[in-house]
Amino acid sequence: MKNLTYLIIAVFMATIVSNAQTSENPWAVSVGANIVGVQDDAVDSDTGLGVPHLSLSRYIAGGFSIGAQFAKNSFDINSISRDYLSIDGIAKYNITEGKYVPYLFAGYGLSKFGTDSSKDGNFPSTEAARTILGGVGFNFYLSDNWALNASTSYRSANEARAYNHLQHVIGVSFNFGAQDSDKDGVSDKKDVCPEIPGLKEFEGCPDTDGDGIPDNKDACPEEAGSAEMNGCPDSDGDGVADSEDACPDKAGSAEMNGCPDSDGDGVADNLDKCPEQVGDAANNGCPWDDSDGDGVPDKDDVCPDEAGEAANSGCPAVPQKLIDFLQGDNSKILFKADSYVIPNDATSKLNSLKAVLEEYPDASIIIEGHASEDGSFEYNQKLSEKRANSVKDALIAAGIEANRLETKAYGETKPVADNNTKGGRAANRRVVFDRRVVIKIGE
Repeated sequence: MKNLTYLIIAVFMATIVSNAQTSENPWAVSVGANIVGVQDDAVDSDTGLGVPHLSLSRYIAGGFSIGAQFAKNSFDINSISRDYLSIDGIAKYNITEGKYVPYLFAGYGLSKFGTDSSKDGNFPSTEAARTILGGVGFNFYLSDNWALNASTSYRSANEARAYNHLQHVIGVSFNFGAQDSDKDGVSDKKDVCPEIPGLKEFEGCPDTDGDGIPDNKDACPEEAGSAEMNGCPDSDGDGVADSEDACPDKAGSAEMNGCPDSDGDGVADNLDKCPEQVGDAANNGCPWDDSDGDGVPDKDDVCPDEAGEAANSGCPAVPQKLIDFLQGDNSKILFKADSYVIPNDATSKLNSLKAVLEEYPDASIIIEGHASEDGSFEYNQKLSEKRANSVKDALIAAGIEANRLETKAYGETKPVADNNTKGGRAANRRVVFDRRVVIKIGE
């Protein structure tokens, strides 16, 4: 019993230092000591502690392994010293995998208790006891390869000069045979990069640039960088990795792809043709020309050579009298159906427009022709053109210069009333002087 107590204490201590996995290395060879105790009240026996206990096993799959074991011991039976030998084939099942691995096992073999259990004194022999066994055990892994193990089994050997007995084993095992395709010391099962030699601290992956970031997590595996940049360098320290930095040698901002914007106009210096002047992105970062200095860029200035107002697209202010006319009833002439002849009641309107244009000789207007939906689309388009031209011709005949008059024809596309009613159609048959266009002065 004293030896059994020592065994239990050793098992307990082994649980404290357990580590690794059982299936990592499929082969295991074990060496240790064994304790054998006879389970027969008819004999007087003690418990024997002996060496060696040897085993060899092969992990198969699903927690199962097979193997063979051999044990040698000695003890007294009825005050007579007996040698003990056993050899078995066993099958094991690992209940779990991990650092602490309990297992069940069963087997069949031979047991011999002294020379008198064999005719010739050899082992195994024809008089060695056939033995059926079953038990439990534990593996406590110290590393991927080394483990402490302990087990206990009941062995049934009901034959002449043989005894049912318990066998307790404690020992150490070495596990081997793990596949390591890239020969880097990290088994394929644990190797994140099994085809490329690497380092254990990086789970078998290399660190080509030596920046402490393994290649599989390094966006720039051949250039030393930082973890903040996913392994890439940031030469100018602007927080934009060189690989994404359009200006890697000049500190900039992420918004400018790592480039500076010296004039703050929203165009990065590397794209800005005027990096020291606030400009427009549409003009490559340069300010637009403003020939007349009225604050309206030439590109938007209808009168680029004459200072004007932004509200009038860079042209001088439109005379209020002309604005009032264009917004009044006199700016609209209604035509009869299917006609482009100016009606008699429009004479006074044309005279009023003539007077305004004569008062402001630099002003010009646009004459818009429209039609109702009577007739085909093509016909109405042509009819609206004729109506606009008839008004233009009347103004020219009255003495207004032709270059001050522009015509546009919209056909039936811009109705101002419902074409399904007589009154609506009459309202749509019109010529108007577009109040929405810019009146050019100085043209």
